[in-house]
Order: sequence, then C-alpha cells, then structure tokens
Amino acid sequence: MQKDEAELAKMGYKQELKRELGLLQNFGVSFSIISVITGIPSLFLYGLQTGGPACMVAGWIVVSFFTMIVGLAMAEVCSAHPTSGGPYFWAAMLSRPKDAPLASWITGWFNLLGQVAVTTGISFACASFISTLSTFRTGFVPTPNTQIGVYAAVLFSQGQYLEFGVSVLHWLNNISVWWHAVGTFSLVVAILAKAPTHQSAHFVFQTFIDGTGGWSERASLAYVAVIGILMAQYTLTGASSHMTEETTNAALSGSIGIIMAIGVSALLGLYLLLGLLFSIQDLNSTINSATGQPVAQIFLDCVGEEGAIVLMIIVIGAMYFCGTFSVTSNSRMMFAFARDGGLPGSKFFAHVNSKWQSPIRTVWLACTLSFILGLPSLGSDVAFAAATSIATIGLYISYGIPIALRLVYHKKFVRGPFHLGVFSFPVAAGAVTWILFISIVFILPQETPVSSTSLNYSIVAVGIVVSFSTGYWLLSAKNWYTGPVRQVAAEEMGVNVMEPGVTDKYE
Repeated sequence: MQKDEAELAKMGYKQELKRELGLLQNFGVSFSIISVITGIPSLFLYGLQTGGPACMVAGWIVVSFFTMIVGLAMAEVCSAHPTSGGPYFWAAMLSRPKDAPLASWITGWFNLLGQVAVTTGISFACASFISTLSTFRTGFVPTPNTQIGVYAAVLFSQGQYLEFGVSVLHWLNNISVWWHAVGTFSLVVAILAKAPTHQSAHFVFQTFIDGTGGWSERASLAYVAVIGILMAQYTLTGASSHMTEETTNAALSGSIGIIMAIGVSALLGLYLLLGLLFSIQDLNSTINSATGQPVAQIFLDCVGEEGAIVLMIIVIGAMYFCGTFSVTSNSRMMFAFARDGGLPGSKFFAHVNSKWQSPIRTVWLACTLSFILGLPSLGSDVAFAAATSIATIGLYISYGIPIALRLVYHKKFVRGPFHLGVFSFPVAAGAVTWILFISIVFILPQETPVSSTSLNYSIVAVGIVVSFSTGYWLLSAKNWYTGPVRQVAAEEMGVNVMEPGVTDKYE
C-alpha cells in the first residue's frame, strides 16, 4: 500500500481513493465491463443482419486477436503510469512537454465520450431486456415512455450502489465475476441441451446475410463484413485502466488485469456466440421476433417460456453488473480529469466524499450524461448501433493516442514492471493501425439507402466532441490547462490545483 501511494505521489498525486482491490478484483472490473453476455445479446440482431453467422464468427476471431494487441500495448503503458486518469494522463507523460497539455486534453475528451457512450449502450440494453422480459406471461406492452422510465431506474440504482464507494464494489465485483462465468456457461449448456434441433456447421460458419438494405450490391460483400465486426469490437471494448488508484500493486495488477480480461472474454464470448448460433431454430422468426430480441426468441424456442425467463434474468443480471462497473470506470475517469482541471466545473466535480472515499459527484454526472445520450435510441435499432459505434470510436481513439505517442517518443519511455521487451514496438504499431482502421469503419453508413432515420449519427457525435474540445481549447483552455497537474507538489506550495489558471504559479 505504501509503495503504491509513494508511486502515485511520484507522479504528482496524493492518495484520495480507497485502495481495496487486488489483482483478481481489478481483473473482475474489466471482465465485468467487457461482459460478453452483455455485448453479444445487445447487438445479436445487428450481427445477424450485417454479415450473418459466418461474419459473426470470423469477425469475433479477428477482432479478438487485434483487441489483444491493443490490450498488450495499453498494459505496457498502464504499468508505467498507473493512475485513475488512464489514457489522458498517459498522453501527457508520453508527449513533449510543450505538447503535453493539448495531447492530454484531446485524449481526455475522447475517453470521456467513449466512457459515456459505452455506459449508455450497456444500461440501455439492460432496460430493453427488462422490458422484453416484462412481456413474458403478461399482457404488458412496452412503450417509449415506459422504456425511458426503466432506463432511468437502471441508471439511478447503479448510481446508488456507487455512492458507497469501493467497499461495496469489492463484494459486488466478486458476485459479478461468478455471475458472468457460471451464468454464461450454464446458459449455453441449457439451450444446446434443450434445443429441438441444431443448426449445421455450414449454417454457422458459411452463411452470409445482407440485411443492410443492399450494401453487398451497392458496395461489396467485404463492406458488409467489415461493418459487421461492430458486434465483436463493441463487446470487447472496455478493459478498464481507471481503477488503478484503488488497486494494490497497481503497476503490475492493473496491466495483468487488462490482459486477463480480454483473453478470458474472447474465449468465453466465442463459446457463447457459437452456442447461440447453433441453437437457432428458424432464422426468419429469430430475426423478426415479436420480442424484438433475437436472443430472447432463441431462449423461447429452446427452453420454453419458463426456462426463457430464467435465462433472461441471467442476461439482465450480467448487463446490470456490467453497467454498474461501467459507471464506476466512467466516474473515476471524470474525477481524475476534473482533478486536473479538464472538465467545466472541475472544482465541483473533483470532490471526494470523505466518508466513503468515493467521487460521488462524478458518479451522478456519468449517469446523467449516459441517460441523455441514450434518448435517441428509443425505438431505433440504427440509433442504438450508432451509440455503440460512438463508444467504440471514442474509447479506442483515446487508447490509440498514447500508444502512438509511445511509438513516436519511444526513447523517452520509461517502462514499468510489465513490459513486452523486443515485441513492444511491433505490438504498439499493430495496435495503432487497428485503431485507425476501426475508427474509419464505424462511422460508415450501416444501412442503405441513407436517410435521416438510417444515418449513422456516430460521425455527428464524434464531430460535436471534436468541435467542442478544440473550440474550448482555442478560446479558453489553452490559457490555463497544463495537463495532469503535480498535485502533491502544488498543494505543498499552497496552490489550489482545482482553480483554473493557478498552475502556472509553479513548475
């Protein structure tokens, strides 16, 4: 503990958050945020219509490989700089001193965008599955108003849990890991064992479907296959580096936690994906299910309504845990960014509750922003897919900037206890290349013809964040934002580091 606090102080910060997480808990947070049993069911319909089973399986394998490449590159940087700020702090430390504030600023805003959007995707999917479950054996018919209510209730309850700090997260994390692992295994066994028939290997590995309205004809089969990897990439997004200030032996545990979470999730996700695809009874009825959720239709066809209720509860529980830990990671990033003066109202949002040692104000900020971003998704599968694109683009760009800087300024990089040795440079180059590729792919139109209702509005959201962050920088922030501030040294000099414009009083 003292070593961790000394390392944090060396980077310029005092220990404000409570360190109670070990390696397994840190792994559990990332594992719960990735949550294959959340991501795959959420975008299963999108996957079936955008490439079909063959692209879903092949895409999962390809994306798993490149996500591990990105994870390894992230883990090496995380080991050198284990703070709650994560990517935006890394960007500052890996830049030239004169470029550090701008690099940190841009990375921080992309990371914030991705964090908010991924929480939106997770919790909105949870609310959608709750609404679907509510129709089983009842006469209930979900409406946009009830969906808003359920969505708000999910986010509010998650925020309530997180008010009590890391102590509650510790036991909640243990439950979540077992829920995800045992729940996913049991779900797949149940549907495979009870399915009246099973699809052939030809169907699962060779069936291509273009439900995009005709992109395979207007563009190519490759276009459909490429935009179809969103299901896999969104699911494997989210290995968290923002819990390191609450983790013991953070320089090693944080990095290993990221890699373990990606590896275990990749294998478990392939198992879940194959189980669902082999258990489809009728493809058309699954895609056009009255429930609105193909996964729910697979449950109904395989285990009946009573069994489907149990399996839906498993999925909803996993989604809820996933959303809770996503808000956790989101709030820690916002706290760290506010601590360094990067958010409007930084002085207010950098507050840590003294009783629970938790950044409660950024917890509720995260919930509020996610609620707002989720509203366009009501009744629109295209809008929901766009929200998941925003999450993926925002997070991966924020990962890619520090990794790219680590490549450019590799001579000044000081390794932590976890490093890749001779593989460091090629792994980082591969990670940056993949991130550039998916950042372009996920702003492309997903349906044709393109209209106001089928537009992939992720480009709009990303454009707004880029315009706001650069405009705010040019008009104001460049005059006072100096990047991650050296909090310990500043406070020893009596400087209020939360007050914009005062950091130029010290070096």
